[in-house]
Amino acid sequence: MENTMQKYFHWGAIGSLVTLIVWCVLWEMVLAPLKPGGSWLVLKAAPLLLPLYGVWKRDIYTLQWTSMMILLYFTEGVVRGWSDKGSFSAWMAWGEALIVCVYFVCAVMYLRPYKKAAKKLAKELLDKVKVNTVK
Repeated sequence: MENTMQKYFHWGAIGSLVTLIVWCVLWEMVLAPLKPGGSWLVLKAAPLLLPLYGVWKRDIYTLQWTSMMILLYFTEGVVRGWSDKGSFSAWMAWGEALIVCVYFVCAVMYLRPYKKAAKKLAKELLDKVKVNTVK
């Protein structure tokens, strides 16, 4: 059922998720930490490790809930990008928001054919139920 474009979207989702994990760790430990030497904010990358296996295995449910969970990282990126004006941390925050957008688009586009198939199946089932109740 998976076509070529879905494969690209799947690899895009994996790549952007891994990139986001590395981005968050580097940002908070090395490149622009809140405190010199790193901060506990690096732990924000830990929740991203949980869905990694499911995204790798093409688990539809995992891709669905991560496409919503990842929006928290988008919010953080936009807020810190807007508030940390004139610093490298602001650029890192905007980069985080961009990576999240890539993941979100890839996850949604990967799931799109599955959602269409589910809607079609549900409509067919509903039509069968309506026909059986009319008899």
